[in-house]
Amino acid sequence: MRHIAVIDIGKTNAKLLSVDLQTGAETTIARRANAVIPTGPYPHFDIEGLWAFVLSALAQLGRQRNIDAISITTHGASAALIDAQGALVLPVLDYEHDGPDRLKDDYAALRPDFSETGSPRLPGGLNIGAQLYWQAQQFPQAFEKAKFILTYPQYWSHRLTGVAASEGTSLGCHTDLWQPFMGCFSSLVPKMGWQELFPPLRPASAFLGALLPKIAAATGLPAGTPVLSGIHDSNASLVPWLEDDTPRAVLSTGTWMIVMALGAPQRDLDGARDVLVNVNAKGAPVPTARFMAGREFDEITEGRAVPPSEPEENAILSRRIMAMPSRHPDTGPFPGQTFEWSPGAPTTPGLCTAAASFYVALMGAECLDLIAATGDVIVEGPFGGNMAFARMLATATGRTVCLAGQGAGTGLGAAMLAGPLATQRPPMQRVSPETDPRWTDYAAQWQQIVRRRWAGRP
Repeated sequence: MRHIAVIDIGKTNAKLLSVDLQTGAETTIARRANAVIPTGPYPHFDIEGLWAFVLSALAQLGRQRNIDAISITTHGASAALIDAQGALVLPVLDYEHDGPDRLKDDYAALRPDFSETGSPRLPGGLNIGAQLYWQAQQFPQAFEKAKFILTYPQYWSHRLTGVAASEGTSLGCHTDLWQPFMGCFSSLVPKMGWQELFPPLRPASAFLGALLPKIAAATGLPAGTPVLSGIHDSNASLVPWLEDDTPRAVLSTGTWMIVMALGAPQRDLDGARDVLVNVNAKGAPVPTARFMAGREFDEITEGRAVPPSEPEENAILSRRIMAMPSRHPDTGPFPGQTFEWSPGAPTTPGLCTAAASFYVALMGAECLDLIAATGDVIVEGPFGGNMAFARMLATATGRTVCLAGQGAGTGLGAAMLAGPLATQRPPMQRVSPETDPRWTDYAAQWQQIVRRRWAGRP
């Protein structure tokens, strides 16, 4: 296996990537926004628009080179209910919709404890169990037509192959449906009578089947092209780091920052602070913390982020201009806390970008502390190219930060499910903690303020 096509459906964008396992090169073939359709029974993803994009992009890639296999990676917190013919019986819910919250008290009486699932109660449909319960109660006739409940990567692999499967990384990402330490479904599934709706469990790396003839005809690809089961995107980022047992932390960044601890000492986790237990591609539990870093960064900078100059960074540090959590108080390590500037907001795009970068880094450091992460800190995705962020993260944690690149992680990890990388990855840029008191004092003061605010919450 050398040339792997990776269908990468994130919350914000969908992409088709070409990954060369011989060289490690990753190329974006096509990209489109992942639109939410606000009409219908509830806000939902544009599945048919995404499907048309996938077919077109695969055809485009097939004209350029041979494809040895297709792998799929998607965001979590989404499930598709399909009938015996593979058609959706209900639209795929946008997990930010507040519909499931309207039944939150009823659902709270049913959902398993955090100690069983490692899954905290999250808003909207971020717990798949909550969205399934809401759909079953609100649309019972449609729900009864479902033959299978498919987690999101496996919906797309099913659509390509006609083979239905369940998979651990998607079932294990704050769904309420899985017991990560036992490797089996949670008590919620039989309680709701859903056990027959989940198809057989297959690993993310399993070759699920060959491309359906009608899909091969639509794309021009060979009918025998193998398709993998697929993987949750944050866990795809972990795949390249699962080859040994070295303790380390991986920050997968994008709309969300997913902070995952490999080899961390086991300790009790605080499910009230957006901490959970993920499941990696090998089926092992992974302590994880989350923060809507990319979205908060974009909102703070008002979409006008620019690389800050050294004088701009120094101005933020010297004046102690700090962003306090959180713009999205239902998520992250400080739930319920209200965003504010201290002592006042920055006035230029460069100053604002510096302050926003420091803020996201300091929130990342809090996430690392909550899950007892040890070892080097690896950053992949958009923040992998933000030096202000990296320097503050290293300073706040006192540990080396390794920048794996802005495009590294998800696509490569999904491709590596098909086979190993034949070459060494390029060396990562290593960022050491700052010793300048302006940096260390800034980090210490921010931590002191936010922890005092958290301790004094109502």
